[in-house]
Amino acid sequence: MNTISVVISILQVITGLFMTAVVLFQSGKRAGLSGAISGGAETFFGKNKGRTLDAKLSKATVYVAIIFVILTVALNILK
Repeated sequence: MNTISVVISILQVITGLFMTAVVLFQSGKRAGLSGAISGGAETFFGKNKGRTLDAKLSKATVYVAIIFVILTVALNILK
């Protein structure tokens, strides 16, 4: 294995661990009382939905998953 393959492999492991942690930190979509009254509560509080921690974790999951796929493709091209 050359140096670039080793570096990409290490980055892929770190990205995979980070993605696992980000997914585990997210709460369920139907958790607690908010799932029971989701109709009225979501429309009333919907304007601040993008600023919550769950929204930030969801965006981070998408970005980390894209990076993970790019690293996987790059690693397969190099081999």
